[in-house]
Amino acid sequence: MEEILQNAIEFLESAEDSLKKQRWNVAVANYFKSASNFCDYLIYKEIKLFPKNHNERFQLLEKYFPEIHKIIIDLFKKYRESYNLRLKRRDALPVRQFAYELKTRISDKK
Repeated sequence: MEEILQNAIEFLESAEDSLKKQRWNVAVANYFKSASNFCDYLIYKEIKLFPKNHNERFQLLEKYFPEIHKIIIDLFKKYRESYNLRLKRRDALPVRQFAYELKTRISDKK
């Protein structure tokens, strides 16, 4: 379990570094990866299942954390855009905010 959180923090720190260096695509990708790891932690903590891929994660979130599911589905679109479009700072900020909201939610539960 702690490995999931360590990975989430590592992606978050990398995203912050990319944001400072104005590497918006990398920042979006790493914020999303961080958020995904935080989601996996919440899922495992709640129902003792570890999602194997995005689809399984989204299905479990939809069932057990619908408020998180609604947000992450929208952000997933931006994450996919980071593969082949040039993103801007404004694209990274909502993903950043969501990653930090999940981090806070987990910290508050500990």
